[in-house]
Formats: sequence, C-alpha cells, structure tokens
Amino acid sequence: MTGIKSSLAILLLSFITKALQLQYVDSCPSDSLFLFEFRAVRMLFGHIHRRNVRTGRIVQDKPEWKVTVINNCTCAQSGIKLKCAGFQSTEPVDPSMFAKQGDRCLLNSGKALAPHGSVSFSYAWNPPFLLWPAESVSAGC
Repeated sequence: MTGIKSSLAILLLSFITKALQLQYVDSCPSDSLFLFEFRAVRMLFGHIHRRNVRTGRIVQDKPEWKVTVINNCTCAQSGIKLKCAGFQSTEPVDPSMFAKQGDRCLLNSGKALAPHGSVSFSYAWNPPFLLWPAESVSAGC
C-alpha cells in the first residue's frame, strides 16, 4: 500500500512540476523576477533566486545591502512590487527606485523593466529584509 501511495505522490509531483514549467515558460508570472539581495547565503525557492552578500559599508552601525531585481522574462514587466513589511533603512533609499506603500514597495516608480533588465538599490539595516516579488504586470507580449 505504501508503494502505491509513493507512486501516486511522485506522479502528482510530476504533474505539478510540468504545470509550473508550462506556466513559467508561457506566461512569465511575477515570480519570473529574480531577486538578488547580497549576503553570504544563497537560497533557491521556485523561480526566485536569492543571494545575500553585504556591500562592506556600514551606515550608522548597520551593514549596507545591495538589492538587484532582474526581469528574467522575455516580456517587459511593469508595476513591480516587492513584499516589504517592516522595511527600514538607516540610509536614504531613492524613492524612484524603491517606494514603500504599506506592506508592499513599488520598484522603479512602476516603470517597465525590459526583458532581462535589472534595477538595483541599497539600504542599511540588520538583519537584512526578505524582499520577495509580490506582483507585476507583463507588458508588450
């Protein structure tokens, strides 16, 4: 009986994996935005890759972090928002690059990010914030 359950679980995971691959290739969802926040650890979750390394600067006793968001889709993405509940920084963050709007932060003033394009900003805080892509609109496809 456990052999059948294991086989069914593997089959189900196979179908889910295929469906996710098709969705990723065909529709370029917002999770096709790759987020790199530089620190010493690399984490992989779905289509979001995160690498965290400090820049080496210290601002008001807090380490500085550089965040780069890359549009890994063949379509432009606009209105990109990141989950940023509780975000703080001891150094000013350019609001045209990263503007806090409640628990979401608008990236690049909502302007389209070209296919395979990227934008970056820096902030200083400890510990670093987990800034996950929350939403975006596929444009021009």
